[in-house]
Amino acid sequence: MKTLFLFLIALSTSVYAQHNNPNPGYWQQYVDYKMDVHMNVENYTYTGTQALTYTNNSPDTLQRVFYHLYFNAFQPGSEMDARLTTIEDPDKRMVKKIKDEHGEEVSISSIGELKPNEIGFLKVNNLKQDGTVLQTKVIGTILEVDLAKPLLPGKSTLLTMDFEGQVPVMVRRAGRNSSEGIALSMTQWYPKMAEYDFEGWHADPYIAREFHGVWGDFDVKITIDKNYTIGASGYLQNKNEIGHGYEDEGVNVKHPRKTKELTWHFVAPNVHDFAWGADPDYIHDILITDNGIELHFFYKDNEKIKANWKKLQPKTADLMKYFETVVGEYPYKQYSVIQGGDGGMEYAMCTLITGERNLASLIGVTAHELAHMWFQHMLATNESKHPWMDEGFTSFISDLAVNQIMEKHEQEDANPFQTMYGNYYYLVQTGKEEPLTTHADRYASNLSYGIAAYTKGAIFITQLAYVIGWENTMQSLKRFYYDYRFSHPTPNDFKRTAEKVSGAQLDWYFIDWTQTTKTVDYAIKSVDNSTITLERIGEMPMPIDLMVVYEDDSNESFYIPNDLLRWEKPNPYPEIQRTVLSPWGWANPNYSFEINTDKKIKAVVIDPSMLMTDVDLTNNSYVN
Repeated sequence: MKTLFLFLIALSTSVYAQHNNPNPGYWQQYVDYKMDVHMNVENYTYTGTQALTYTNNSPDTLQRVFYHLYFNAFQPGSEMDARLTTIEDPDKRMVKKIKDEHGEEVSISSIGELKPNEIGFLKVNNLKQDGTVLQTKVIGTILEVDLAKPLLPGKSTLLTMDFEGQVPVMVRRAGRNSSEGIALSMTQWYPKMAEYDFEGWHADPYIAREFHGVWGDFDVKITIDKNYTIGASGYLQNKNEIGHGYEDEGVNVKHPRKTKELTWHFVAPNVHDFAWGADPDYIHDILITDNGIELHFFYKDNEKIKANWKKLQPKTADLMKYFETVVGEYPYKQYSVIQGGDGGMEYAMCTLITGERNLASLIGVTAHELAHMWFQHMLATNESKHPWMDEGFTSFISDLAVNQIMEKHEQEDANPFQTMYGNYYYLVQTGKEEPLTTHADRYASNLSYGIAAYTKGAIFITQLAYVIGWENTMQSLKRFYYDYRFSHPTPNDFKRTAEKVSGAQLDWYFIDWTQTTKTVDYAIKSVDNSTITLERIGEMPMPIDLMVVYEDDSNESFYIPNDLLRWEKPNPYPEIQRTVLSPWGWANPNYSFEINTDKKIKAVVIDPSMLMTDVDLTNNSYVN
């Protein structure tokens, strides 16, 4: 494992220019938001105006558009409320257990108990297209809009609105007055245009899982009590008026007028979301990395957490350097780590995380959310349809990063993949596994979703390294980032990237691992003198690395190609002699070969790397 980490960190760092999706005929929509918002911190309501220039780069004429009104989910009777009370293992942060009249334990949604002044809502008024009032209909968290004039391919239209909202009591991700005392976690807070792509509209109701957004630019003004500090997506445009730790060194901040409020002006270019957090007691620290990226940290003025948040800051710079080295350049000049919300959630150019953690946990959650900048906010896959690409790739690379930047005595796990494999095996044993192609909202349980998206998605990469080698796998990640950033790549785009980098054929691997719940299970059936017979018990075929130890303690490795690969993997153990055998056809359950040697076999092991997800390791070794 140490060799792997040294190899990864040694990969050359390159600075890439922005690159469009290389697929012939690819297109994506474009949005240009201008919003002016006023927040009332006394009752947690806000009003705003939005001017959205929407450009239709598709080949289709659009008759309708859809907006997300995410805050409407935080109301009794919403689909999120219903899901919490019907799913078998509801999110413990969002429910409580009570006993009904029959003494049976039932789940009560925290949303269902919200009072009118505690719920969340978003209301849109006076929506116009190029000055013409539009007909709209609200269905839960979706605003359906009939356009007054069809939007032709290649044309733009201006959509203007007034909107008002109420910030819900903190239940999940977004809200007010969190358990750690954060006043405002403003995520999913504005009317957001739904994504339209080659598959059509993605106007999914919000039930607390994943998001999908349109690439564009945000120009946002937020007026709020002058005592509040804001951390947000984008770059603050008027820092010398605002102060609060943003101002240039040596500048005396003088507010333009005597007022109880200040207006913060942010610009976020080429992103697909905008989030912010605000609190009157935030400490605001700035650390500038070696290559000039400003890292901003916003956390409560709390003696219990200050020391850890100070230690977090240089570690975040280390994480940024690692991701740039291993994946590619971070294209923005700023990133903010903001205490707020619950757990951790990634947004454009920032993350909101809970702050009352031990140092290892604080670094771990920051590593994961920062990694999302590459695998979601620059590679904007549809995380509702393919959460395993977003969460899985992020989990893989962030676990590697934590192992790299932490001192040995700080490491939580010497093998960053060990826990992942254990969780995957557990899911298989429960019988609740669902294919990775399951929509994020449709998983039958939170257990199956979490292990599938985060764990099986990450193992997709580690097992791919077993199939095509570490160097090819890491080069594929770099190439994927270079070719597809600032677009909406699909699983097939990564498959084709890995095929081009390696030369292997990988359709079989993507199909079995993501579209089915077939398992890998190989066994050493017999060792008869120099003849070894293997058995394929699971339905998913793999190439086989086999290590043989002779009685004189010398080693020899054998590689049995999977005929579906149409390719041979480079020797993962170059210091050990390897023999490449004839391919094992996937339909054949047994495979035998004879070793041309006079030495007596002492031991045989299938996959000494243990990166193949063999669900029964008890039959993977033979000892004479």
